[in-house]
Amino acid sequence: MHHYFINSHSIGENLTAASFEGYALEAVDTIFREKDVAIMVGGTGLYIKAFAEGLDDIPMVEEAVRKTVLANYAERGITWLQTELEKVDPLYFASGEIKNPQRMMRALEVKLSTGQSILNFQTKEKKPRPFNMVKIGLELPRTELYQRINNRVDQMMAAGLLKEVESLLPYRQLNALQTVGYKELFDYFDGLSNLDRAIDLIKQNSRHYAKRQLTWFKKDPEMKWVDARDPVAAVELVKRYAGIENCQ
Repeated sequence: MHHYFINSHSIGENLTAASFEGYALEAVDTIFREKDVAIMVGGTGLYIKAFAEGLDDIPMVEEAVRKTVLANYAERGITWLQTELEKVDPLYFASGEIKNPQRMMRALEVKLSTGQSILNFQTKEKKPRPFNMVKIGLELPRTELYQRINNRVDQMMAAGLLKEVESLLPYRQLNALQTVGYKELFDYFDGLSNLDRAIDLIKQNSRHYAKRQLTWFKKDPEMKWVDARDPVAAVELVKRYAGIENCQ
């Protein structure tokens, strides 16, 4: 089975939700030439929304502005982002989307480049898609979910995450590396924390991210929720809503 969006882009590319939308639509078009079902798996709510519903057309951001915002965030962190947005775009700040650095950087870039809030470009009109979709959310008891996250971080460290991050130190300013797992270990290499503390922060920030994911998807009325420990239930949902008899 071929998997898309794995080792498909360079960390130096400026990948956005809009560019992902185009990539994903091309991928499913390729899949549907031979298969009846394509499965998208992931947790980045905005990217999934872009694929399922489309995005509004937002003006291009000046490259100099993007680099300045990214450099300031890398140096000063999320508190700086929140402060800047509250100052220059109180409309966006009041929306409550002030926990996701990627989204906040995007909002700040648009405001500084266009003079308008990114919210002014969002019509919330869904774009039609030439295929049916079934959205399935997998749930676990919170304690089990958090334990799995902790175990996964331990597995990543055992598999060489520390060495990977060390090799990426010369590229640490890139947008693709401003994510959980990299930033905490960059701080470790900078001497801002010891390794045990960095690992604990990866686990903690991953748990916080998972909580935000659940909050995002719980707001989607089209999401069908099933127990992640019961994969048969998910298959039955696909059969029921997609009208597919032979789905395994």
